[in-house]
Amino acid sequence: MDISRRKALKNIAAGTLTGACIIKAPYIIAKEKVTLRILGTHVTLQEELRQRAMEDLGIKLIFEPKGSAAVLQKAAMFPQSFDLYEQWSNSINVLWRSGAIQSIDKSRITHWGEINNLTKTGRITPSAKYGAGDAPHKLLHVQKNNMLGAEHTNDISFLPYVHNVDSFGYNTNVIQAGIPYETESWGWLLNEKYSGKVGIINAPTIGLFDLALAAQANNLMAFNNIGAMTKAELDQLFNILIEFKQAGHFSGFWTSVPESVEFMKSDRVVIESMFSPAVSALNGINIPVNYAAPKEGYRGWHGVMCLSSRTEGRAKDAAYDYMNWWLSGWPGAYIAKQGYYISNPQRAAKYLSQDEWDYWYDGKPAGQNLKGTDNKISVKAGDTRSGGSYQKRFSNVAVWNSVMPTYDYSLQKWYEFINA
Repeated sequence: MDISRRKALKNIAAGTLTGACIIKAPYIIAKEKVTLRILGTHVTLQEELRQRAMEDLGIKLIFEPKGSAAVLQKAAMFPQSFDLYEQWSNSINVLWRSGAIQSIDKSRITHWGEINNLTKTGRITPSAKYGAGDAPHKLLHVQKNNMLGAEHTNDISFLPYVHNVDSFGYNTNVIQAGIPYETESWGWLLNEKYSGKVGIINAPTIGLFDLALAAQANNLMAFNNIGAMTKAELDQLFNILIEFKQAGHFSGFWTSVPESVEFMKSDRVVIESMFSPAVSALNGINIPVNYAAPKEGYRGWHGVMCLSSRTEGRAKDAAYDYMNWWLSGWPGAYIAKQGYYISNPQRAAKYLSQDEWDYWYDGKPAGQNLKGTDNKISVKAGDTRSGGSYQKRFSNVAVWNSVMPTYDYSLQKWYEFINA
């Protein structure tokens, strides 16, 4: 509908409502906006997204961003405290088993048919690696026995939306730039040359894999299945890591993207676990940080949007509206500018310039300077995205963020490590 027609209809509606109020004022009660409470991390709970969604949907949104471990703990224990949960697929097993979330009716997801094969089949291309651990397609569909699995059904445990591959960032003023997929290695995180200047994410289902990949890359140990470590393997790994920690190798453990930016900005670290927006933010203020494409493969993650088991009625309807909004195009284009992908990229493409699409999705050199979501230049003309195209990056996943069968034991070992 064009703008003039929309304004005209709004004026007619306003006039009709005014007349009704004059005639029957005592009997007219205005319907309050639905309030939707969303619990998640700083990755997606951003103020500009909140404002745009409220404007587009006519609802009130309350965002509650926390560190990934705190978010998962609160959601699992207090499902009444949120309507929608946003984090990563490694949280699904915990939430589903605890009864904190309910299934999502796939038929109510407007653009379900546009969602690509990465989540539906586990591979973005036929030749891509599945990756160890909690590959999202293994957790997506609710089976007849109420377990989660890969066989397609009408009920899903989460909405597939934002996703990316993660690695580490390093300051090229200090560390010479490596060659993607050839010399860049997870092993750099445990290289003694950088002792005292290394940062790690403080999240046991994420940082654990960064360090496990680093230990394996340096031949300090090997895993039978890095996505499902045994107790004996965890004991061996953490004995190694505690030695590094007590020697002062790690400068700090961050819990949010802004904190990771500050670590690098303040020169506290020269290399650290990182998420894509942090790299873009640092490049935007002329701190030269490369986002590695490790030769061992990336750590993959897939965003999940989950419906609280306690959400019903108007709030549930609004939750479906919000989920559909995320797949409507503009949100996917917005998060592309900070390095994230959306599960139906062809719709987001309509809101990206050709130069933006070429750089962020196709891995081509930027045709001009590109701005991030903070309106600062984060990509300079001629730059090529680390790791290349969407397809290439997601064809090289070593392991997904995962909740392993030994999850409880890994938590215990992780906190022993943090406190050592």
